Amino acid sequence: MTVVLAGVGADSTNLGVLGPLYDDGRFEYVPIPEKTRETTESETLGSWELRGDDRVAADLTTRIEPQPVRDGAESVTGDALASWPLHRDPHFEALTYGEHRTSGYVTRLRALEPGDVVGFYAGLRRPGGDRAHRYLIGYFTVDDVDVVTPEMSAEEREAILAAHPENAHAKRARNGELYRAEKTVVIVDGRKPGGLFDRHPIRLSDYYVKPGNQRAQYYLREEIASAWNVRAGGENMMFKPAYRCELTGEVFRRRVGRPGERTADAATVESTR
Repeated sequence: MTVVLAGVGADSTNLGVLGPLYDDGRFEYVPIPEKTRETTESETLGSWELRGDDRVAADLTTRIEPQPVRDGAESVTGDALASWPLHRDPHFEALTYGEHRTSGYVTRLRALEPGDVVGFYAGLRRPGGDRAHRYLIGYFTVDDVDVVTPEMSAEEREAILAAHPENAHAKRARNGELYRAEKTVVIVDGRKPGGLFDRHPIRLSDYYVKPGNQRAQYYLREEIASAWNVRAGGENMMFKPAYRCELTGEVFRRRVGRPGERTADAATVESTR
C-alpha cells in the first residue's frame, strides 16, 4: 500500500502569488491557470470564489503568464484575467487528478492501486509577510488509475478521456488528442474518504540553509519524513517533487484526519504519529 504526495496549486511561477493561509486555519486552494483557452472548464479566475473573503482568484494578481507560452498568450492582464480558465487539477469535488510531469510523478502515480492515497500539497503564505511553506491541503482515496500514452490510437485515447469527463486533461483534449500529445498522462480517480481540507493544512516544509549550500531552500520536515515513512522524492521541496510514502491509506487517514473533521491539533506533527 502506498501514499503519493503531489505538489499542486497556483503559485508565484504561474499566478504570481501564493494562496493565503488565514489565522483561523482557513486557506485558499486556487488551481493553476490553464495553459490554453481551449478547454471546456467553466471555472475561471473571475468565477473562482475565495473562501476567506468576498474576493475571487483574479483579485489575487494583476498578470499571469500561461506556460508554456502558446497561442500568443504570453501574458494576460486587465479584464482578460477574469475570463481566463483554470486548470482544475485536482478536482476535489469530482475526486479526479491528472498528471503528465516526469521526475517521479508519472511513475509513482501509475503504480497506485485502489485503496491507496494521493495527497496534495501547495504553497501557502500567512498574511503579513510571514514565511511561505508547503502544506498538505487535502487528499483522496484511490479508486481507479488510467494511463493515456502517445502510442495509443486516437480511439483508445478518446475512450479513456471520455470515461473521465471532469478531469482537467480530458477537458482540454480535442478528438482524443491531448494538449501535450507527446506526454503520457496518468488519470487518478478517487473515492471517499477524501477531499479538500476545510482548514488547518499540515505544514510539510522547513526553510533553512543546508550545510554546504549558500542559500536557504525549502526542505521536507524530518518529522514528516519519519512519521509518514517517506521513501522517494528527496529532501528538497523547491520544485514540488512527488513523494512516495510507505504506509497504508488507512494509517495515513488516521494520522491526518478526514476532511471536514479536522481540528487545529490535526495540523501538528504529533498528530501524524
